[in-house]
Amino acid sequence: MHTIGFLVNPIAGMGGAVGLKGTDGQVMEATRRGAVPKAGDRAREALVLLRVAPVHFLTCSGPMGENTLRESGITRYRVVYESPDVTSAKDTRNACRAFRDEGVELILFCGGDGTARDIYDVVTDTVPMLGIPAGVKMYSSVFAVNPEAAAGILLTYAESPVLHIRDAEVMDIDEDEYRRGNLRSSLAGYAKSPYLPGLVQGAKRVFEEQDDELAKEAIGRFMAEVMRGTPDTLYIIGPGSTTRAIADQLAVEKTVLGFDAFLDGKLVATDLNEKDMLALLAEGKRARLVISIIGAQGSVLGRGTQQVSPHVIRKIGIENIIVVATPHKLSETPVLFLDTGDRDLDGAFGSHLSVISGYHVAQRKRLGGPVTE
Repeated sequence: MHTIGFLVNPIAGMGGAVGLKGTDGQVMEATRRGAVPKAGDRAREALVLLRVAPVHFLTCSGPMGENTLRESGITRYRVVYESPDVTSAKDTRNACRAFRDEGVELILFCGGDGTARDIYDVVTDTVPMLGIPAGVKMYSSVFAVNPEAAAGILLTYAESPVLHIRDAEVMDIDEDEYRRGNLRSSLAGYAKSPYLPGLVQGAKRVFEEQDDELAKEAIGRFMAEVMRGTPDTLYIIGPGSTTRAIADQLAVEKTVLGFDAFLDGKLVATDLNEKDMLALLAEGKRARLVISIIGAQGSVLGRGTQQVSPHVIRKIGIENIIVVATPHKLSETPVLFLDTGDRDLDGAFGSHLSVISGYHVAQRKRLGGPVTE
């Protein structure tokens, strides 16, 4: 029987839907805005699939692990770290020291990039780690594409004496700069992490070649024409340099790392959270969502886009979602994936997405993910 360390960062992802672009140091503000913890629910989606797996878990008390294991119907666990009522990065690090000292084969965690970094600070490359995505950004490549994929990797591991391990980037994002609209990332290091094709994400890459800039301009011109031609349609445009090129063509300054709303080619609302979007959509106008992908990683929805909740997507309609990306970014991103937090909604997108990649040019890209029953 395999021994796996399991922990949950209870506050991971709370800042996403309310537009805080991260939760580090922002728990009270996220709570004030109406955010509720969701990491335990995300972890449970994976654990319920592991109830019959030959795995014994070492974990933390309460919401840092024990509660989720019990609620998932798993009884094969032992608490090796007593967590306080209010947890912090210090508790994650202390728990991982306990896991390491107990000789776990793998650390399964639920959180975001900050959680991955805290684990890496303790175990470096001595203990493999695998993330169930629950944070706001998750640019590191130690994460499965969604909770079911994490379970799929562990089930494969349980049936095999060996696990395919790769070196995976752990990215450190400056959240204060991120909230100011600047994406500043650094490489914390390379962790050991299990890998199965299609079930784990890559690290974010930034493409800045000259041809890529020309492609962004072409996408921007095309989308600006579309928007001007549909003056009664509300456009909610997501973060990134490709979507910013659309605003440039409209001669409007856009929030680089947030969601903004446009009507008749004019900016009507900036840096929207889920509540803001739902209020705009309640006005009854036809709406479209324009969003780009994370380069090489392949995420369309679910990484840094928690403001666009399943409720928002259903209000807009899948048929009104427009995905844009440059040819270079698409060439480095063979498979796209969705992780909205609603399995049925992800499946409703089908097997492929059409991605606008130039002026009147689109590519058809495959949507990947785990094969589930």
